[in-house]
Amino acid sequence: MTTTAIHLLLLTDLVADLPVAVRLQRLVGSLRAHFGCEAVALLKIDGEHLRPVAMAGLANDALGRRFAVADHPRLAAILQRRGVLCFHHDSSLPDPYDGLIAERAGEPLPVHDCMGMALDLEGERWGVITLDALQVGTFDTQAQRDLGELACAIEAAVRVTRLETEIRALRLSGGAMLADAQAPREEHDFVGQSSAITHLLHELQVVADSELPVLLLGETGVGKELCAHRLHRLSRRAGKPLIHVNCAALPESLAESELFGHVRGAFSGAVSDRPGRFEAAEGGTLFLDEVGELPLSIQAKLLRTLQNGEIQRLGADRPRRVNVRVIAATNRSLREHVRDGSFRADLYHRLSVYPVPIPPLRERGNDVLLLAGGFLELNRARLGLRSLRLSAAAENALCHYRWPGNVRELEHVISRAALKAVIRGADRKDIVTLETDMLDLDALETPAGTDALPLAPATCGTPAAPLLSMHQIVEASQRQAIRQALVLHQDNWAAAARQLGLDASNLHKLARRVGLKA
Repeated sequence: MTTTAIHLLLLTDLVADLPVAVRLQRLVGSLRAHFGCEAVALLKIDGEHLRPVAMAGLANDALGRRFAVADHPRLAAILQRRGVLCFHHDSSLPDPYDGLIAERAGEPLPVHDCMGMALDLEGERWGVITLDALQVGTFDTQAQRDLGELACAIEAAVRVTRLETEIRALRLSGGAMLADAQAPREEHDFVGQSSAITHLLHELQVVADSELPVLLLGETGVGKELCAHRLHRLSRRAGKPLIHVNCAALPESLAESELFGHVRGAFSGAVSDRPGRFEAAEGGTLFLDEVGELPLSIQAKLLRTLQNGEIQRLGADRPRRVNVRVIAATNRSLREHVRDGSFRADLYHRLSVYPVPIPPLRERGNDVLLLAGGFLELNRARLGLRSLRLSAAAENALCHYRWPGNVRELEHVISRAALKAVIRGADRKDIVTLETDMLDLDALETPAGTDALPLAPATCGTPAAPLLSMHQIVEASQRQAIRQALVLHQDNWAAAARQLGLDASNLHKLARRVGLKA
């Protein structure tokens, strides 16, 4: 393919109506075909890291990794230079993709060609494009010249992608989302491309700009705290505090003082006035994690605050006005607690104005490999390893395990396996491959007594799960089917109803019943 031909191809994609991920994936795929190389990666600056946004020819988990610039001298050199930088085929600098080239998965990269180029958007450094070829001499002078000539087209594709993202954000929120579209992600943010996560992120974007209380529902380890941070970051209160309260860790004797504050002399040891968490969150957001653990006496006072916007410090005579948005989270079924009398029905309805179910890891398909990639890179750097990867069998095992502990459990599994590899004598200068036996998935048991959202039906080859009632299984299946239909039809409820063979009004009723709508 000539330079003119690939220019035309990239320009054609620029004017085509393509999803963001597809546009960038076609970009790296076209570059890989044009240069006849094994791998191409497009990476965006994310604080002190480079985060892959599109890749071709690399291992499945590579897209979920975040490459610390300080740990990867080749990436640092490309990032600091203007124009194309080509590394000599026997360069002593370590390659960030060692062991990750799909055609040579798990093998050390032999003597090979590597070149890259920094990308700028609107006068600021945006990221880099990197190319790797196993055939020495692939990136000759002409290839380097070609990449330089394609710089404008590559940057144009990135610019169009960013504009499309910003326009979509503006449509969703009337302008409040624009800053987020340009801002780097937080160190711990959602990673995934599954329809379940795509729908969740869209839902969070829409509800973030409202002032409604939100109730985050999900099993332990699914990322409820991440959701709370994202809701705050995308809201109009982003410049104000986000205060996190772990309700399960509040002793009943101190809960009122912690939340609402106290005045001097209110109790033994109260030697001065002290504001509570609500006052600390003034103008911002209060995140009540594990809200189902609050004692009934505190629930009544919390209800008053939600109704009237007032708090009263312990021992004080007069109430105080507060302007705080409340986001609550629980891994329990609050409806069950309302029925058994341990949670107030009126408070439940106040908190759950907009419930957001967070999908468990087992419903997120290949997202498990993207998440694993991030944890692999984290442990590679932590343990000082040259490269850390998963064998094909280990990848398959991760994809078929049920993950009762969700993302938190996955993080612990990868960390434990990496340590085992080192303990067993793995050379830190070699490519370390984690095999299935190091993951110990068969030895892990589903925690008993978890009162969380119902588990989805087990997939073929997964360990036995706790028995569920038919009602729980049906609800979980209905919830998943509705999510998938909405993602497929860009949240067009009428089209989703037609696909599911339902009347639109019945679909809305069903969505409310299974907790997908307020």
